[in-house]
Amino acid sequence: MKILSIETSCDETAAAVVEDGVKIICNIIASSTKMHEKYGGIVPEVAAREQLKCIIPVITESLQPFFQTNSTLLHRSVELQSLRMKETIIKSIDAIAVTVGPGLIGSLLVGVETAKTIAFVTGKPIIPVNHVIAHMYANLVDSSFVIPGLTRNPSSFSTGSRLGGRDDNRKIQFPAISLVVSGGHTELYLMKSSKDLTWLGGTLDDAAGECFDKTARLLGFGHGGGASIQSAAEKFKVSSLKFKISLPRPMMHDTTLNFSFSGLKTAVMREWKKCHPGLDPGSSLKIDSGSTAGMTNAFAYKIQEAITDVLVKKTLRAANQFGAKSILLSGGVAANTRLREKFSILNSQFSIHAPDAALCTDNAVMIGAAALFNGTPTDWHSITAQPDLSVEI
Repeated sequence: MKILSIETSCDETAAAVVEDGVKIICNIIASSTKMHEKYGGIVPEVAAREQLKCIIPVITESLQPFFQTNSTLLHRSVELQSLRMKETIIKSIDAIAVTVGPGLIGSLLVGVETAKTIAFVTGKPIIPVNHVIAHMYANLVDSSFVIPGLTRNPSSFSTGSRLGGRDDNRKIQFPAISLVVSGGHTELYLMKSSKDLTWLGGTLDDAAGECFDKTARLLGFGHGGGASIQSAAEKFKVSSLKFKISLPRPMMHDTTLNFSFSGLKTAVMREWKKCHPGLDPGSSLKIDSGSTAGMTNAFAYKIQEAITDVLVKKTLRAANQFGAKSILLSGGVAANTRLREKFSILNSQFSIHAPDAALCTDNAVMIGAAALFNGTPTDWHSITAQPDLSVEI
């Protein structure tokens, strides 16, 4: 079964064709991240306008493998693109999948209304997908089909395992605990099967990814977010630390499976001022000072350690509590190398799975996988964009 999937929940415009929920035939992503850098974050109206420009070319490019000739249609008329798209979908695609929420309302509307139009014109079934829940299904995509050039995971991970896989060492065994950790969400799910999901707990305020982003700004990285924190942390040498930085691990030792990262930002600012009273947070990279750069790297290291310690501890608690055989990581923060390293050194009690790093961030491949494994075709008339769609099951 070939599913054309569409994802526009934030600033990316993504389309993919996924076969049987595991094989990537084509995966196209257009991002407006560079455009948002000058604002220090995503501007919803700007994101939606860019997605309006990109949505048809991105979908058209995702269908290129099915065109009878190798000539591109991207620079031809909209009418010709639309006609060729309709013919290709009718002939080669079995269903349409689309993110309906949660996300930015303007962005969601671009993808949802486009998908509904395609379903109406072609008569193909349409499957609405929850963006947050879809992240975990990136683990079911077979990595052997991922397009060349994607960043690979450490060998201790099973990446993109086929459900019921061809290799028993790569097989996801149930029950499993799924940690979905991104800029807007930090959630834990119990997966008794690919269709039987139970929400166990989530963030009470800031998500882990949001904490990475906000503390990155405090350190002067601007819109660099978690990637900048990781890069600076890798430059830090423990032996060079000449000042003590004490950061909390919020809710790590309580009995719930919930998370809270809002207080960590305040703690970072407090510790920064304590270590260097004369230097305001956010200005560190603008000052040409070896000691200042060293302090920035030290803070990045400590922030990353605090966040990943909490994520690992809570996930292991859930896995032990529910007798899990596997642990699945997903979401943008799941690409963090330190988080992966901490899970990789666990004993063999659990089988650890994570997607390729490029499939951790927002993409349409996970939407197609989720649609097949846990989706239900729905009358297109009843499908609407739901920016506040619940992630609790």
